[in-house]
Amino acid sequence: MSAVRLVCFDLGGVVIRICRTWAEGCAAAGLPVRDPDLWQSTGPARRALVHEHQTGRIDALTFAARSSAMVGGLYSPAEILGVHNAWLLTEYEGMRQLIDLLHGAGLETAALSNTNHEHWARMGEFPAVFRMRHLLASHRLGLRKPDHEIYQRVERQTGCAGEQIIFFDDTPDNVGAARAVGWRAEAIDPAGSPAEQITGALRAHGVSVGLP
Repeated sequence: MSAVRLVCFDLGGVVIRICRTWAEGCAAAGLPVRDPDLWQSTGPARRALVHEHQTGRIDALTFAARSSAMVGGLYSPAEILGVHNAWLLTEYEGMRQLIDLLHGAGLETAALSNTNHEHWARMGEFPAVFRMRHLLASHRLGLRKPDHEIYQRVERQTGCAGEQIIFFDDTPDNVGAARAVGWRAEAIDPAGSPAEQITGALRAHGVSVGLP
């Protein structure tokens, strides 16, 4: 197998701790959870709306207005935006140190994130993100994981391909798609320590990087 040249990271759930449920988002935004059954019933339509937002097809105000209408005004557009803006929480411990160690070992790093303009504008709050050499965001590319084309864009931008790339994501579909295009890819459990999981996976792929 080719040696690993590029370590690629999803952001939410791998580098940045995020809310995992609408209830968590409401708590982070200081809002009550109203009629959770109604909110849950909108799942497929809501996911389609998120897809539009994360590929830059609609802006935040449109996203919030359509989300509010989807639940009959149960949450106002302003409240939807409040939850949306509170969704990013903290950087996972050890991630910035791990990225520095990867660079010290002569490896390239990249972020590949399904995200949106508002969340991307907050990335300066998380030092690990801007330590990475290549930053690829779905709303800028007009592409979203697990679309195979977004992985190909990473290859073109970085000059790395297939077995030279190892990718870490907390969504099984995204991991499966990366493997389908020839990448090494591993799933991360966001409830644990991503830095420890990544370090162990790298070692299994022949990359020995330990946390200080």
